[in-house]
Amino acid sequence: MEALGKSHRTYALDFWGFGESGKKRTTYAIQDFVRLVDEFMGRLGIDRAPVVGHSMGGTVGLSLALQFPQRVSKIAVVGSPIVGSSLAVLLKLAGYRPLAFLAHTFSSVLRLGIRLASPWITRDRRWYGMISRDLSHTTLESFLLSIASLRRTDLRPVLGDIRVPVLGIYGAKDVIVHPDQWRPLLANAPHTRVVRLERSGHFPMLDEPERFRPALLSFLDEPTA
Repeated sequence: MEALGKSHRTYALDFWGFGESGKKRTTYAIQDFVRLVDEFMGRLGIDRAPVVGHSMGGTVGLSLALQFPQRVSKIAVVGSPIVGSSLAVLLKLAGYRPLAFLAHTFSSVLRLGIRLASPWITRDRRWYGMISRDLSHTTLESFLLSIASLRRTDLRPVLGDIRVPVLGIYGAKDVIVHPDQWRPLLANAPHTRVVRLERSGHFPMLDEPERFRPALLSFLDEPTA
């Protein structure tokens, strides 16, 4: 957002159950987040805009382009799962209540595991501090239900209905989402291009900002029909 903010007005929102957004809900499914983005844009008077989403945010963004096509002028996804089965095994298991309960109950163990795994997730040492803050603002229910919903997602049959330009940016060393998820995106969504960053993991904006930022800015600055 710092890079984009120099030439674009940018907005970010926290999904229900995450960050500063409300925690008192019974569902935290992908569809709930799609409706949230639609309502967010409506409240701010944003009729149509480019959408950029990282990880699950990109999956939500693609779903927004399918369900509310009038909202999206183009979409960029970063390390986003197209098929929920592409999630790392431990993350998929975390979508089951007993394991999610253990992860939240023994959060200190979870944080230690994340710290130890950090070098394989991203080369940027600031990441651990960011993810720790994120975890402290996430409820058990939102974590459990959102991951479970993402695990059941498969966008391949409907990607052909997207009519706006799509950019997929994927790190070749991603250990959170399978790094080949660019393949079903490219194969099924028309008007799609893919940028693969060979030295990046799940956070290419941190691992290779010198390549990530120009690729995203170039895409956003291209005129749309």
